[in-house]
Amino acid sequence: MPRTNPLQSQSSAPQWETVSRVVFPVTDADLTMPLYAIEWTRPALSDDVVNAFANFYSLDFSAMNEAELRRLLNASRRTPANTSSSVFTVDGHTAITVHAGQHASFCTYFNAFPAGYWRRWTHVASVRFTARIRGRGMLQLMRSTGRGLIHPVREVPVNAMDAYATVDVETAMDGLLDGGFFWFDAKADIDAELRIEDAQWSVPCSARRDAEPKPFSIAIATFNRAPYCLRQLRAIAADANVRERLDTIYCTDQGTDHVCDQEGFADVAAELGAQLTYIQQANLGGSGGFSRGMFETLQAGRSGYTMLLDDDAISEPESVIRAVQFADYCDTPTIVGGGMLHLDNRTVMYAQGERFDKAEVRMFPCVGAEYNHDYAQFPLRDCPQLHRRFDADFNGWWLCLIPTAVMEDIGLSLPAFIKFDDIEYGLRAKEHGYATVSLPGVAVWHQAWHDKDPGRSWEEYFNNRNRWVCALLHIDRPKWQMVYQMAYGDANLGLRLVYSGVKLRHLAMRDVMRGPRYMVDSLPTALATAREARKGFSDTDTRAHITDFPEAATEYEPQGKPKSRKHVQQECFHAVFEALATNRNGAQDARPARAVAAKDATWRAFRGQSSVLVTSADGNSVAWCRRDNALFRKQFKRGLILSKEFFKRWDQLAAEYKAANLGSIEMWERIFRG
Repeated sequence: MPRTNPLQSQSSAPQWETVSRVVFPVTDADLTMPLYAIEWTRPALSDDVVNAFANFYSLDFSAMNEAELRRLLNASRRTPANTSSSVFTVDGHTAITVHAGQHASFCTYFNAFPAGYWRRWTHVASVRFTARIRGRGMLQLMRSTGRGLIHPVREVPVNAMDAYATVDVETAMDGLLDGGFFWFDAKADIDAELRIEDAQWSVPCSARRDAEPKPFSIAIATFNRAPYCLRQLRAIAADANVRERLDTIYCTDQGTDHVCDQEGFADVAAELGAQLTYIQQANLGGSGGFSRGMFETLQAGRSGYTMLLDDDAISEPESVIRAVQFADYCDTPTIVGGGMLHLDNRTVMYAQGERFDKAEVRMFPCVGAEYNHDYAQFPLRDCPQLHRRFDADFNGWWLCLIPTAVMEDIGLSLPAFIKFDDIEYGLRAKEHGYATVSLPGVAVWHQAWHDKDPGRSWEEYFNNRNRWVCALLHIDRPKWQMVYQMAYGDANLGLRLVYSGVKLRHLAMRDVMRGPRYMVDSLPTALATAREARKGFSDTDTRAHITDFPEAATEYEPQGKPKSRKHVQQECFHAVFEALATNRNGAQDARPARAVAAKDATWRAFRGQSSVLVTSADGNSVAWCRRDNALFRKQFKRGLILSKEFFKRWDQLAAEYKAANLGSIEMWERIFRG
């Protein structure tokens, strides 16, 4: 039964540990509030939630008339979640007031307790909800299943106008094997407000894997992002819950614009004291920076975990401690990661964990999940598909907690510089029996991928090289799809006139076949080599202003008639054939034939054009890309030859890379010692 008013007794306090605090934004609330609290609305139940056959059959759109189409569109139309101050007001990081006559829901990304994940990965049998409440109204404890079906747990009437009452409700962890969340809704009486403070979810300490929790370390790798890194340090320094468990932050500065030279660094360093270890080293990429923090953690021997945290991410500090405490209760040492929210659209979740397809050697969302979900338009409580548990193969290293026991067993990152190091580590851990859990309610805000185009930068070298090293380490035999992927990658860049990217892909493949020793030896020089290899191509001759080039003859309009996937593929094959079979060249063009915006820079925009003026994905530069079909033909043939040689040597190379133990602690110790 719920207990109201009496405070928790001191004798029972050690039996429970708070593992998820209900929190609210104190900065940027207008951008992020739908992730924390929303106005309550009546939940809608669609047929596919209860009818497994609803997704079996396609619709006959040819039989649909205009009136039926309008009804369908109107039924699917949604308004953004209401977070107006007329409904509630945030009073602090752990306090909120629901105004008279208003009804708020906390079935949100950051404040719904991910009970299905706790049920799957821990031995926790029950969870306790507590909160301090003042005012008059009703608190409704709710839960869902993996299907997204919502059930009430308990209604707690509140009548505490003169002093705070304490609500205490214990809930069993049943019916959660496929997923499900716990949360509460709050409804204020028509003539009184309802103030809620210190709401939190606790679990029995007896379910913790180790009797006494160990501290954890944080590893931050930074390269010339000093202001962002300093902001991250300040956020950590200001959170008491994180500081209570923190051993130290290993901040590995690999740039020339040093964090220690930033105004305010001395104050943050003084505040953190021994909880900050500042390291300077040569630029070894993200893998080298993170591995340094992991290595130092092992050398110190004090921490039970190392959290890898991107320097330019904005973190919700509660996410950090939630990941640590969840890991404490996992049945076995488990990697715990979080989601990546868009920095430019704060309520959009890029991904909550991903899986790796060994046939195509690329990543996809977890089964049942999707990329780029907007919690403002589609809140958690109204998306039954998000209530299932998503099982991941790996988690991005924007925020990822790795147990010391895992590092001692399987080592550190590949010496990959950047790209695919997080994917490979998750696969390596899985093969050794260590799971990766991407825990809802744990996330950071990070620059979205749509602001980047690796194919038009030096990153394409590392993306391609490390992808195939990862394949050699974790795929027994090559699949036919891999041959297609290699040719597709060359064709995709060639059709977009990014010939420098094609060269980097071939350089990467050649270097993979040089063997693991070369990968280690070239770690300090690979970036310079990739940059040098890009020189001399029209797509790398970038300018800061569009007017630095002659005006394009036309502007690309992407409004084409939609076609089936089969027809689009056929059109693409025809475009490749045209590029390979003709000798068209744009070297002598006096002006670009077409201007293309970064968003529309797909192969179709370049088809039939001798030269194209195209802006970069980040909007900071423009390039005049000139067609050279003879060069593309030569490059495409080179790619096929390299692919044939690579697959011919697959078994030999796989054995060499596995035997090299590239991510071992001993290997990294040699690298750090130069």
